[in-house]
Amino acid sequence: MIHFVRHGETAPNREGLLLGRSDPPLTDRGREQADELAQLLADLEPVAVLTSPLGRARATAAPIAAAAGRAVEVDDRLVEIDYGEWDGRPLAELTADLVSRWRADADFAPPGGESLRMVGDRVAGFCEERLGREAVVAVSHVSPIKAAVAWALGVGDERAWRMRLEVASITRIAPGPVLVAFNQRLP
Repeated sequence: MIHFVRHGETAPNREGLLLGRSDPPLTDRGREQADELAQLLADLEPVAVLTSPLGRARATAAPIAAAAGRAVEVDDRLVEIDYGEWDGRPLAELTADLVSRWRADADFAPPGGESLRMVGDRVAGFCEERLGREAVVAVSHVSPIKAAVAWALGVGDERAWRMRLEVASITRIAPGPVLVAFNQRLP
């Protein structure tokens, strides 16, 4: 089973900004969330703790790996979508027409950025390789985790827009693939 963990809170997450490849640190609350996730996931005895290369994911993965007695392994396929020129902007600044086009077309990419289909393809490869009977923790971001859910459900990548995924949440995919849990929040 893959236990996908969305990284802890950052200031841009709290402010509702598009946060792609820019890499702000976790807030104090984000670091607390990482510690809480570590306590929650330690009993799983994962065979691996994988993470996006971005610092906010690595900072979330480190206490999880320490609690599980594992090293953190970086997997570039877990990196957040590249918002290109839109990184750091509020979604509300984009025109309604532009957002509608983006949500309807999985091949649409922000200027200088990446499409949902591109994210879906790289995450599908990760899931196909890592999904097995043993527990794996994968610390990532909103778009790759929603892409994993779309893959597990066998739906188009654009369906990711219909999902809300909170920071420091857990989403679980079992062999099959089967979506076992989505957006589990810390107690």
